[in-house]
Amino acid sequence: MPRHAALLLAVCWFAATAGAQERRNAFDDPFLQVTSSLPGCPVPRPPGFTEEEVRKEAHVRAQHGNSCYRSGRCRLPNSYLYDKEIIPRVQQYIRMDGRFDDTSVWILGERRLVTLMGCVKTREQAEQMEQSVRLVDDVMGVVNHLMVGTREKPKY
Repeated sequence: MPRHAALLLAVCWFAATAGAQERRNAFDDPFLQVTSSLPGCPVPRPPGFTEEEVRKEAHVRAQHGNSCYRSGRCRLPNSYLYDKEIIPRVQQYIRMDGRFDDTSVWILGERRLVTLMGCVKTREQAEQMEQSVRLVDDVMGVVNHLMVGTREKPKY
C-alpha cells in the first residue's frame, strides 16, 4: 500500500505543477533595486508574464507604445524603447540625491512610467522621491507604491 500511496502522491504533484505556468520577464522591462538600507522591507516581485499573458499583453503594448509616437509626444517609434535608458538614470539620480540613502527602493520602467516600490522613513520622503523622479528626462509619470516603514502591507 505505501508504494501505491507514493505513486498517487507523485501523480498529484505532477498534475498540480503542470497547470502552473512559469512567469518570465518576456518584455525585458527594466527592474532595479536602487537602495537597500531598511532591512525587512518586502521585496517586490519582478515583472513576469505567463505565455498566455504575453500573447494578450503584446497587442496592448504595441498600441500603447506606438500611440505616443503617432501623437508626436515621443521621438522614438515606441514609448517602451525609452525604459532601458530611463531606469538606470533614475537609479543614479536617486542614489546621488542623498535624501534617500536610508530607504529600500526598487524601480520598474514601463512605457516611460516609473513605478517606485519599497520602504521609506516618512510620507514626506516618499513624496520627495516621487517629485524628484518626475524631473528625470523622458519620464512621463511616476507610480508611487512606497510605504512608510516595513510593516504595512505593500501596494505592489
